[in-house]
Amino acid sequence: MRQKIVAGNWKMNKLFHEAEDLVSEIANELEDHEPDCEVIICTPAVFLEMTSDYADESQIKTAAQNVSQYTSGAYTGEISAEMLASMEIGYCVIGHSERRKYFGETDELLAEKTERLLENNIKPIFCIGEVLEEREASKHFEVVESQISKGLFNLNKEEFSNIILAYEPVWAIGTGKTASPQQAQEMHSFIRKLIEKKYGAETADNTSILYGGSCNAKNAKELFANADVDGGLIGGASLKADDFVKIIQSF
Repeated sequence: MRQKIVAGNWKMNKLFHEAEDLVSEIANELEDHEPDCEVIICTPAVFLEMTSDYADESQIKTAAQNVSQYTSGAYTGEISAEMLASMEIGYCVIGHSERRKYFGETDELLAEKTERLLENNIKPIFCIGEVLEEREASKHFEVVESQISKGLFNLNKEEFSNIILAYEPVWAIGTGKTASPQQAQEMHSFIRKLIEKKYGAETADNTSILYGGSCNAKNAKELFANADVDGGLIGGASLKADDFVKIIQSF
């Protein structure tokens, strides 16, 4: 049975005291209302130790937002997968559309990052998705298939079983637009069929596929009701404890 997951991606937001207040409030809410899903908070690197301390005493798991493709060495400013593992960070977001757009991350680079994470027993939350022009040109399936094939299909079945996928229609991120539940289900079903073709039905059925694209407290329940939508990678709505907890409670 695949895991239901709600992951909050804080991106580059919050000061330290604000971040501590937010994670504390979320943890307290979840203590009173036990979630029916895995809850992950993806924080800026400077907050990872603080959030992982809360994770030790709550039902919150911690994820990094990025990792280096290098194992170690003279790469100033980079953070290795081994460093994350030494802090007992269990998850890491890679391939987010903002990393692809602003930092030029390619599918080939993301394949390397995925390997570094898996070598250190960290589960990648691997992001995929099309921009508006690709959706309007009816190339969205082609784009997503290419991203998955180039970024992940070099893995064997055992390695792939540790992957969490996050489909993010780029045109719906931070725009207030959201893919309809039907559009989300259509793409998630397509992705699961790709996995089944490559790795078999059992692996496909056990792979969590999250939706990321202006998911909020109002539309989460309808989105999560789809058979192939296993939760969400939440952006802006994860920065407010009340909204984030309502999304968690949408299952």
